[in-house]
Amino acid sequence: MPKRGGTEVFRITGARQGLADDVRGRQRRYVISMTVRTLSVIAAAVLWNVERHVAIVALALGILLPYIAVVIANAGRESAPSLPSTFVPTPTRPALDAAEAKDDADTERPQGRK
Repeated sequence: MPKRGGTEVFRITGARQGLADDVRGRQRRYVISMTVRTLSVIAAAVLWNVERHVAIVALALGILLPYIAVVIANAGRESAPSLPSTFVPTPTRPALDAAEAKDDADTERPQGRK
């Protein structure tokens, strides 16, 4: 869709999330993961003499969660393959064929006159 100056128009719906927003989101996920890890280690220490099976599961979670949190935090920026193209192509107007133009002209004449 060119404008008066002939410039191209782009859609912003296909734009990726800003870098600052992306980093902030990854930091938030990391802090949440580390909070869950800290709570699970504390739960393992508190439950060790009360409920040993639950304490072992909480301790395993506390050991595995840092690795998972780092992998998630260091993941690359998200791509958006399912969003529409950012380029809006110039619309084309269909041209009338000579036969179609003649048919249209014949149908507009009143009946009975030639």
